[in-house]
Amino acid sequence: MSDTATILFVCVHNAGRSQMAAGYARVLGGDRVRVLSGGSAPGDALNPMAVAAMAEEGIDISAEVPQLLLTDDVRASDAVITMGCGDACPIFPGKRYEDWDLTDPAGKGLDEVRPIRDDIKARVTTLLRELGVEA
Repeated sequence: MSDTATILFVCVHNAGRSQMAAGYARVLGGDRVRVLSGGSAPGDALNPMAVAAMAEEGIDISAEVPQLLLTDDVRASDAVITMGCGDACPIFPGKRYEDWDLTDPAGKGLDEVRPIRDDIKARVTTLLRELGVEA
């Protein structure tokens, strides 16, 4: 792995969980990490409750746009973190793959999204530490 770890966060719509994880990784990893995210069936916009929950943490993800998962992004990543997207993610030898079992925040209120956000923060912090990127 190079001095900069590349992490890809993937969920179905790339509108909630993966965007929150990417937001934390960018802030906690700084210039020591390159962050990518995508979805197997990208939504039209970010989940407003995910945006609000992250804003409470001082992280603005409001300008992010759901993106289609690209094979080249998987190929370029050191770690691929999936969140409920099943077999949509291509597999390349030598990559670190993790599937995070997280509740989908779609359709949930802010009080229900906060614990999901907090779980994501803890997992991102652990992942960064394991990749040698201290938060």
